[in-house]
Amino acid sequence: MCELLGMSANVPTDISFSFTGLLRRGGDTGPHADGWGLVIYGPGGIDKFKECSPGADSETAQRLSQASIKGNTIIAHIRQANVGAVTLKNTHPFQRELWGQTWTFAHNGQIPDLLTSKSEGITLDRFSPEGDTDSEFIFCWILGELAKSFSKCPAEDTQWAERVSRCCEIINQRGISNMLLSNGNALFTFCSTKLVWLTRKAPFGVAQLKDDDITVDFSTVTGESDVVTVIATQALTKNETWQPMELGECRLFAEGKTVWTAKTPSVVHKPINNKTDNKTNKKTDK
Repeated sequence: MCELLGMSANVPTDISFSFTGLLRRGGDTGPHADGWGLVIYGPGGIDKFKECSPGADSETAQRLSQASIKGNTIIAHIRQANVGAVTLKNTHPFQRELWGQTWTFAHNGQIPDLLTSKSEGITLDRFSPEGDTDSEFIFCWILGELAKSFSKCPAEDTQWAERVSRCCEIINQRGISNMLLSNGNALFTFCSTKLVWLTRKAPFGVAQLKDDDITVDFSTVTGESDVVTVIATQALTKNETWQPMELGECRLFAEGKTVWTAKTPSVVHKPINNKTDNKTNKKTDK
């Protein structure tokens, strides 16, 4: 399946270190070679980068990983396709506008038969997919439910998060659906099967990537009041303690801190069997 990366910080923060570790898994140390994407909510607005090619081989992705990519909320994704063709339209993260805000969504998992049969309680209304993935379908459905529940953006982000958590409960009954969702103000996370997170704050220390020989001493690049939380499918560093989210857990981050949590019923999902050739990172059939 795919891998997710999210960040929430109280000051514009450089994501290059974590993004570099994620990219290595996009066709090099991992099989997620069917596209990559990065969305940055920064001081100057919103930046989006996507390609339907391996992140590990992308010149654009490499330039971004070597630049100073700063934002308060960031969502990134590397794809291993299991539903939908390998095209730009099917590359995460997906974006739509609601209540004058740009919403961003990335997904890891698979909802069997969601696109080929009528799922009770899951019908599209205001928003429609541009591609043919179950992931974008889920995103459009969630935004449609938000639009039906609120005529304008709720005063508190926890209000829309609570509504999204009920959507997650429905989706989670039908298949694996780890996800990141943000309007730029807050970052919503849902753990269906696997998500981990860590918060970096003073006193800052040294971190070393798992997938590359890169080490950063955060005490030299941060301020005493900085608070940065990173969320990922799997731990990106090998010398830090990552906190696993519980199955069925929702968590909302804002300015680097957890501001709301909820627990939906956990579901034991059957693993998805995506066979890959370890040398070429290409799918193989039986």
